[in-house]
Amino acid sequence: MLLEPFQKSAALSLGVELELQLVNTHDYDLAPYSDEMLRLMSKYELPGSVVPEMTSSMIEISTGVCHSSDQVLGQLSEIRDALIKSADRLNIAVVGGGTHPFQQWHERRIYDKPRFRELSDLYGYLSKQFTIFGQHVHIGCPDADSALLMLHRMSRYIPHFIALSASSPYVQGQDTQFDSARLNSVFAFPMSGRAPFTLSWEAFGQFFEKTTRTGVVKSMKDFYWDIRPKPEYGTIEIRVFDTPLTVERAAGLAGFVQSLASWFIHEQPFMPQEDDYMVYTYNRFQACRFGLDAVYVDPTTGEPIALREHIRLTLRQISDHARKLGASYGVHILGEDAELGTNDARWLRETQQRERLLAEVVRRASMRFRGRG
Repeated sequence: MLLEPFQKSAALSLGVELELQLVNTHDYDLAPYSDEMLRLMSKYELPGSVVPEMTSSMIEISTGVCHSSDQVLGQLSEIRDALIKSADRLNIAVVGGGTHPFQQWHERRIYDKPRFRELSDLYGYLSKQFTIFGQHVHIGCPDADSALLMLHRMSRYIPHFIALSASSPYVQGQDTQFDSARLNSVFAFPMSGRAPFTLSWEAFGQFFEKTTRTGVVKSMKDFYWDIRPKPEYGTIEIRVFDTPLTVERAAGLAGFVQSLASWFIHEQPFMPQEDDYMVYTYNRFQACRFGLDAVYVDPTTGEPIALREHIRLTLRQISDHARKLGASYGVHILGEDAELGTNDARWLRETQQRERLLAEVVRRASMRFRGRG
């Protein structure tokens, strides 16, 4: 099978997808209301799209093509407001976060869609365990080779993305001691992890042809990589973010990605190497486990540094680009959070310590998504 052509897109354009939880307002467990939500949401004229996800207690929203994090925030806010109105009519709530803190995976229902049924047949119980919630950020690239160069440069910053977005400390009612436990579920899938180190679309096409010839994959959708090319959009898609508790944080993270991409394009700060990946899995684990308290091993020097210090260094390096793109405010907030060691995982834990009831944590998280609390 041949790899589809890489479509043209505006460099540094943005698209954001958020996978969201639907919960009842009785005990704040997940509720299988995606069909009803989609029916109500179809009555609104909105940017982007609202679609089902793997199980029926999930829903995915996405922006259209945006050119700034402010535009991302505007579109996400408009969709969020419609979601809240629809959820209120159904007496349910919409919540962010990378995992639902106490849902039981075996109670989930696979959404009735051919691709989801096919995945359920292939992956068995993993499909229901995939009731996890992430933010995906697309960044436009001028051509295919530039996209692969961008992808491998971005890979150095996967720990930064994980730690700043981490919002999944609880699974099945237990504190996992991970800030982002969601990514442990992703790693169970055979085509997860990192993309192969190729810097030309021709070489990537040869890899794709080999894997499809074996029957291991049928399309680009079968790759669950942390970052993958999306040739049909002319973008790369970063997939490691937990869904934040607020759309404001989601937009700030998109602004961080866009500012990094601008730095890469205009200053060419480094050339990625295959050896960058020697510390990739370790750095990824550190960020999942410890969040902003992680250790980051610099791929170039091999020297360990506190991840929050490397985040602060990175934000200084991209500050001019953030300013020119209008992303300074959101990026500044992320910098303050790195300074304080504050992310959504910490908020969830502190709320649980105060309230002593995970259902109350979910209720309060639903209020945060609404823009309250």
